[in-house]
Amino acid sequence: MRFLRSLLLLAFLIVFTAPYATACFIAFPFMRADKRYWMAVGWCRSTLAVARYLNGIRYRVEGRENLPDGPAVLLSKHQSAWETIALPALMPRPLCFVFKRELLYVPFFGWALGMLKMVHINRKEGKYAFASVVQQGRRRMAEGAWVIMFPEGTRTPVGKQGKYKTGGARFAIDAGASVVPIAHNAGHVWPRNSFFKYAGVVTVSIGKPIETAGLSPEEVNTRVETWIEAEMRRIDPDAYGGTGGNSGGDAGAKQPKPARSAKAAPI
Repeated sequence: MRFLRSLLLLAFLIVFTAPYATACFIAFPFMRADKRYWMAVGWCRSTLAVARYLNGIRYRVEGRENLPDGPAVLLSKHQSAWETIALPALMPRPLCFVFKRELLYVPFFGWALGMLKMVHINRKEGKYAFASVVQQGRRRMAEGAWVIMFPEGTRTPVGKQGKYKTGGARFAIDAGASVVPIAHNAGHVWPRNSFFKYAGVVTVSIGKPIETAGLSPEEVNTRVETWIEAEMRRIDPDAYGGTGGNSGGDAGAKQPKPARSAKAAPI
């Protein structure tokens, strides 16, 4: 049954994405940038709804009250493809992902991405690439958007911790924005590089903003890492060998345990 449900979700993504992207191509030239974004987010919301119906993947959000009313850089744990779909649908403001320019050439997905106001890195610019990212990010935040990055860079297995890079912290300091750390345990229901999807409740926990003024990138990065990893052990203690345990849970299990639910009612 799990195989069939996972196959149906994959079929939905294949069949639904192309016509949705085509509709975006047709409509976007006649829409303002903010309207384009929310139309694109409709794909994310549809995918979450189908994943709930087909695969039993639900979610709950803690700490919404911590989201600031101003410029911010969201730095999130990265375990899964789920958060790249869910976070745009969950946040009250447009999110600008920082991505490699090469993604713009991916059929349908990349083409639609190119018509949105995101932040892209042109690695051919060498040492000037980061300055270009900061410039783009400042413009987007001035327009009311938030920038989102994954400091670990790549998806990490459940119960593991990647190396936290300082790029997001550097960007926030240079842009004069606060940092909002985000923890979640989506790797249980939508494991990285896995065809199978598992029923469960994803807990998304939003931390209090970290003001970056007067701090070095390393100091900001350490505060982000400390909060996220401590919060991961709170919302998913079994993956870390129990509350307060070290990282290194059973990431290689073929059938991950369902994500744990807690206080708030799941959506």
